[in-house]
Amino acid sequence: MAACLVLGCNTGSKDDKAYTLQGAWVLQQVDHPIGHTEKFSEATGTLLRLYDGDSVMHQCRLTRTESGLIIKPVGQTPVRLIDKGHGEHLYLEGDDPRPLTVADDSTLVIQRNGALYTWRLSNDIATEWGTEIREIMAADLERRDDGREQHSYVLSPKERRQANMIHAFIFLTVGIVVLLLLFARIAYDSRKDKRKLQMQIQQIQEVQQGRPRVVRQAIESVEATYFASDEYQALQRHIATGEILKGTDWLSIESQIKKVYPGFTSQLRNLYAMSELEYQVCLLIKLRIAPSDIASVLARDVSTISTVRSRLYKKVFGQKGGAKEWDEFILSIDA
Repeated sequence: MAACLVLGCNTGSKDDKAYTLQGAWVLQQVDHPIGHTEKFSEATGTLLRLYDGDSVMHQCRLTRTESGLIIKPVGQTPVRLIDKGHGEHLYLEGDDPRPLTVADDSTLVIQRNGALYTWRLSNDIATEWGTEIREIMAADLERRDDGREQHSYVLSPKERRQANMIHAFIFLTVGIVVLLLLFARIAYDSRKDKRKLQMQIQQIQEVQQGRPRVVRQAIESVEATYFASDEYQALQRHIATGEILKGTDWLSIESQIKKVYPGFTSQLRNLYAMSELEYQVCLLIKLRIAPSDIASVLARDVSTISTVRSRLYKKVFGQKGGAKEWDEFILSIDA
């Protein structure tokens, strides 16, 4: 039954929970001992109680209008509910004990000074406005503690929608600003990295162009000696077999390149954060290995190797370029 859900009713089982006051309750009528019944409605004004379990009761005056709810805080009081069984309870509001009866699934009757106060459950108020009313009452109590005047408050669905729209607009604006700042930061970092890369390329080119003729001739002599060596010929025969190069093979290739071009691998690594495939392609280009053989020993299509080279050129130089242009750049690094 709904009353059991709202109040946590006890049917007599030891495992059942005791009644618990919870939610919003609106005063419907007061039956006085002399036989007079006083009725109340939300349209003309009544009392509203919000219960936070058997602990605290918030009470305010309530008027419902076409535009929303008008509430005027009255106060909050500690409460306690003692189950006497059969729907009968002793209700302590502060230190004042009052009989309380569960009339049906949405009705409570509380006796006070001989009069019977009938309260109806108002789920819509509890669901839509419960949290806001509690916050208003807490703030109003602080205001009164400071000696300030008590106020009435209007709770309007229209104003809430407007407030929600304003909040949504603010969040959207903040989100857009954050995204713009993020994009600006990414663009700044990208430009910074590009400038750094361009400076590195320029330094490489300046060093190579500024070398004396004697130094260039010495490098050419070292290259010629290496390419005529048994070590290079053995590497060529190994690659010609088309067998995929393994870890030890790559260590040998790096060792041979460092003998001829001591600074090549470090300059290559500093240019761009290459993948292992990109790095290996560049090493083989430096050793004058044909693209078809590169594809074979790396177990890739020739078109893939061509794409890797042209993509590297675009990433490093920031403009479109072909695979051959990248090969020319790699071969020009003779440090």
